[in-house]
Amino acid sequence: MIIEPKTRGFICLTSHPVGCEQNVLSQIDYIKSNPTTNGPKKVLVIGASTGFGLASRITSAYGSNASTIGVFFEKPPTEGRPASPGWYNSAAFETQAHKDGLYAKSINGDAFSNEIKAQTLKLIQDDLGKIDMVIYSLASPVRTHPDTGERFKSVLKPIGETFTNNTVDFHTGVVKEISIEPCSGDDIDNTIAVMGGEDWKMWIDLLKSADVLSEDFKTVAYSYIGPSLTEAVYRKGTIGRAKDHLEATAFEITDSLKDINGKGYVSVNKALVTQASSAIPVIPLYISLLYKVMKEEGIHEGCIEQIERLFNERLYAEDLQLDAEGRIRIDDWEMRDDIQAKVLELWKEATTETLPNIGDLDGYKTDFFNLFGFNVDGVDYDKDVNEMVAIPGLQS
Repeated sequence: MIIEPKTRGFICLTSHPVGCEQNVLSQIDYIKSNPTTNGPKKVLVIGASTGFGLASRITSAYGSNASTIGVFFEKPPTEGRPASPGWYNSAAFETQAHKDGLYAKSINGDAFSNEIKAQTLKLIQDDLGKIDMVIYSLASPVRTHPDTGERFKSVLKPIGETFTNNTVDFHTGVVKEISIEPCSGDDIDNTIAVMGGEDWKMWIDLLKSADVLSEDFKTVAYSYIGPSLTEAVYRKGTIGRAKDHLEATAFEITDSLKDINGKGYVSVNKALVTQASSAIPVIPLYISLLYKVMKEEGIHEGCIEQIERLFNERLYAEDLQLDAEGRIRIDDWEMRDDIQAKVLELWKEATTETLPNIGDLDGYKTDFFNLFGFNVDGVDYDKDVNEMVAIPGLQS
């Protein structure tokens, strides 16, 4: 079939297997040229199919020849209907990894559930024995608690008062004011239940109790802080409370791993175009301006560059460069005073008319469609492609 992008709001409803494959191969090539000294060897990536999680799996496998298990929740293809992009990403990664003699297997299902945790544990026990790294990169709007069955839904809202600022519809380029009403009721607790650290700790506790974590084991979860422009709706909003909980959980995990000299870290990463960030009001406009500034300064990074730097300059280097709250800061270039000052000045000038010149909306759009395998250089989108792509290491 010929697959074209079909969008609804901040979601693309289709994905292109060849475009997704090309994206993965490009990331693999980047990591091959930037290997990790003394990197991990047996890695579990929870949320392994897109964004930072996918980049972490690629960096582990091709940076230090690690065996990797990926856990994700993706929609498989059916005749005439493409899979979700993470399915095609994982298929491309595993196909290439197997060609290159690397161990790579995957589990598709709800990572919050006890069943998927148990299945993953058995696979580790059967195939790897012990693992030395867990990457926790789940991005889900809902969570069913595995013990109580209660279903929680996260919300992206300010706390206390209505938030009003500009945003951009990245499809049309129209800059407009948006207002978001404050949270109410159990919104904060529900968001923490979905996006906080409870599930991360459940995974580590299970793996620790089963004695599958090696000496000097590391685990990393991903977070974001962002600028003053977005803090009311992000870091000081409901999602910020969840990130606070996630970051506090890292210390609890480290404490629980003392006997094996294990460590839990949170890495604060740069603002990037992801399926999750596209849904956050204000962020598309901020990223459009940020990209322009960082590209002009020669310090722009995508997911794979961010994670390569995390591994090579922090996790497996002499100095983690932790901040006062004990976090790894790979958002350090984004948050440089000079970068933020320039973005703030551009923000004051941003209108529908000025944005094409002062921002990088084209870069934003390209990155958005790349997430789904579209607008990828070197791909002929007029050709028929086979949507029925299998993931070779998928466990049933």
